[in-house]
Amino acid sequence: MKIIISPAKKMNVDTDSLDWLALPEFLSRTEQLLEKLKNMSYADLKRLWKCSDQIAEQNLQRLQSMDLRRHLTPAILSYEGIQYQHMAPGVFTTWEFDYIQEHLRILSGFYGLLRPFDGVTPYRLEMQAKLPVGQAKDVYGFWGDAIAQKLFAETDCIVNLASKEYSVCVSRYLPESVRFLTCMFGEEKDGKVVEKATMCKMARGEMVRFMAEKGVQRLEELRAFDGLQFRFSPWHSDENTYVFLRQPGAARGRR
Repeated sequence: MKIIISPAKKMNVDTDSLDWLALPEFLSRTEQLLEKLKNMSYADLKRLWKCSDQIAEQNLQRLQSMDLRRHLTPAILSYEGIQYQHMAPGVFTTWEFDYIQEHLRILSGFYGLLRPFDGVTPYRLEMQAKLPVGQAKDVYGFWGDAIAQKLFAETDCIVNLASKEYSVCVSRYLPESVRFLTCMFGEEKDGKVVEKATMCKMARGEMVRFMAEKGVQRLEELRAFDGLQFRFSPWHSDENTYVFLRQPGAARGRR
């Protein structure tokens, strides 16, 4: 079983808490992307990043001094988004870190596919970015099926906790031999399940923590998840989708 999650835009450097264990699998491809980005003008980078002047300046400085092999942070400690805050890897036990290193994979527009203890440096490049590289017209095209095929070589069962923008780089290449289970977190409204972006990110992080704490090995064990007052709904779920519903107005829960 492998769990896939999205990265976060906000990143941090932490070279003290834990050591990184290995360089990313697709580092040679990342070097191609880095070269492309370094040769772009500030105006083109700002359009690509779709960000404020302050964020653009910060990431331009990162590009100019970027070293992909030194002064690295374990990927699981590098991302600071809501999902990672609710996962709270900073307080994982050694056993829980071992679990996510084995089972968790982070999808990345810049690095492709990351294990939690792969060493990374802060970057800004989303999977859906319109960045032409070589014969590819965008980042999706640049990665092609490389990320998916790497995952399929490791497992025949994937728990999808990634956003659609990222999960599509795996799901569009899915063979019949691999089970791809997507977890949805929403509220029922007018007979439909409605997802809210922030709450989904929170729940995905909580689900990873739940899986690490429980040492989940079978998909059926996911049904016991009750973080943030979500509950598994067998009436809305099927073989490829587990739906967790939350009552409108429920308390936000811990963290």
